[in-house]
Amino acid sequence: MDGGRENLLHLYLHIDELEPRGGILELLRSIRPQWKPQDIHMKTFTEGLTNKLIGCFVGSLQENDCVLVRLYGRMTELYVNREREVQMFQVLHSYRCGPQIYCTFQNGICYEFVPGTVLDDTLVRQPPIYRLIAAEMGKIHCIRPEGGQGEPFIWTKMSHFLALLLKSRNISPVAQRRPDSWVAFPGVPSFGILSGEMETLKRHLSQIDSPVVLCHNDLLIKNIIYNHTDGMVKFIDYEYADYNYQAFDIGNHFNEFAGVEDINYSRYPGVELQRDWLTAYLESYKHSSGLEVRVTDAEVTQLYVQVCKFSLASNFFWGLWAIFQSRHSTIHFNFQRYATARLSYYFKKKEEYFGMNPKLDMNSGV
Repeated sequence: MDGGRENLLHLYLHIDELEPRGGILELLRSIRPQWKPQDIHMKTFTEGLTNKLIGCFVGSLQENDCVLVRLYGRMTELYVNREREVQMFQVLHSYRCGPQIYCTFQNGICYEFVPGTVLDDTLVRQPPIYRLIAAEMGKIHCIRPEGGQGEPFIWTKMSHFLALLLKSRNISPVAQRRPDSWVAFPGVPSFGILSGEMETLKRHLSQIDSPVVLCHNDLLIKNIIYNHTDGMVKFIDYEYADYNYQAFDIGNHFNEFAGVEDINYSRYPGVELQRDWLTAYLESYKHSSGLEVRVTDAEVTQLYVQVCKFSLASNFFWGLWAIFQSRHSTIHFNFQRYATARLSYYFKKKEEYFGMNPKLDMNSGV
């Protein structure tokens, strides 16, 4: 894949997470030398669960150029490939699907602000908007960067999280003798059960013919910006962007309807919304692939079943992520509750979704 840091400004600068202003002003002297330090405003965005994000601007945030400075979260280098993230920024920007990246520095990146409205639980359910989301995802899934298609990242990333969890466990005599019995905290399965579940998922989902495409892999509702004036949406935050299964990216997005702070799976989209969303997606995917834009009910049903199954992998993956975060993150968030919710829903829906096939009665619900 083309891209990387060879053509990108890198500053040998470390910005203090607790007192970032001084370091950010030094950064801005390189990329916005015309800005006067006394005129620069900074706003901290609080939605993120991994990193610290600060917007920098002169005058009004809405009316003027705004630069985003993201400080990497503690120990995220253990599971986020920062070189890959930079590549994804550059690739998606080259296809007009993402913002421009301005520079990297020792503990973060700096990039263009995407104007618009951050989506919420209400907006993401409005048909004109969710069809835009589906169409944008279909467009991204058709990007074919030079260098050829990669392998789906999900199994490697899951295995890596499990390895990190094993390394981070409390080294008690029992844990040393029987690592499979180790439990991170009450309410989540043991390490042995989690390892076995990953293998079960891999066996089942690897048999499903879901295309491997360029995916966002973390399409939280707040990672979507809606520009009402232009009538378009853009996705932000590419820490996990990589090749993966098409149905994972969609199922992961549907899981995010349940929320983050107050996760509630009663908000998971119903069958009617999903089928309408998937129809808009397939129309965009086919159009961007140069195929005839004609979508059949059978195609929608097939993708619906695949998405249900891969939504299991999404819940399992973010459950592992949250267990790790609960042990290392400095961000104020209840990662233990989040991990418990994601893994509980995985086990609740596993048997039902494993048993699904494209001939199921679409009126049965989810």
